[in-house]
Amino acid sequence: MQRVRIIGSPLSPYVRKVLVVLGLKQLEYEIDPLVPFFGDERFARLSPLRRIPVLIDDRATLVDSSVICQYLEDRHPEPQVYPDDLVARAEARWLEEFADTRLADVVIWGLFNELAIGPAVWGRKPDPAVVAQTCDVELPQVLDFLEERLPAGGFLYGQPSIADVSIACFFRNAQFVRYAVDAARWPRTAAFVERVLALPPFVALRAIEEPLLRVPPSQHRERLSQLGVPLMADSFGTSTPRPGLKR
Repeated sequence: MQRVRIIGSPLSPYVRKVLVVLGLKQLEYEIDPLVPFFGDERFARLSPLRRIPVLIDDRATLVDSSVICQYLEDRHPEPQVYPDDLVARAEARWLEEFADTRLADVVIWGLFNELAIGPAVWGRKPDPAVVAQTCDVELPQVLDFLEERLPAGGFLYGQPSIADVSIACFFRNAQFVRYAVDAARWPRTAAFVERVLALPPFVALRAIEEPLLRVPPSQHRERLSQLGVPLMADSFGTSTPRPGLKR
């Protein structure tokens, strides 16, 4: 079968979610490591909201990580990443949505955007007030919520699911800017994040993510080529960034 093609930077939690699901299902892929701010007009036609990831295979071109993961589950049902039980499956999808919205607002916009994207892409200094609000107010609220719901051991639904993967993806980005869950205050959450990030697909991605953090977005494709990562033959990127659509 033809490799799945993925457009989007592995540093994105949404792209990471799809790559981990591909890894759990042992599906091969090739990637165009695009940071969406650098997408060209062809990318805008594929993804009119100028968001990543985009999946292209022999049957479909799809945008949105949740849509893509559900498609992968339907087309490649083993191993499952969505629970069988009707209620558990609904809960897993809700936790995926919670991660993709609330965790995104807090971790990506409050931390990663301020401390990494802003300086690297736009040359903008972090806003200390935003970072303080995130660390002192917003993140503790999220962690209190998770602490009441995450298991003391193992995974949420017995085996790794879309809910486990989605939550852990955002805490991986938090690690990039040196934020770690306080294990004394939120022991279940800290241990859960550590367990999920120890899954083989997450571990494999570390060898890709960490080198990319050290180079500007314009060099990501070249760096992945040096690392032997299968790349799409053509890139949808440009050398000049432009803002995405408003949230």
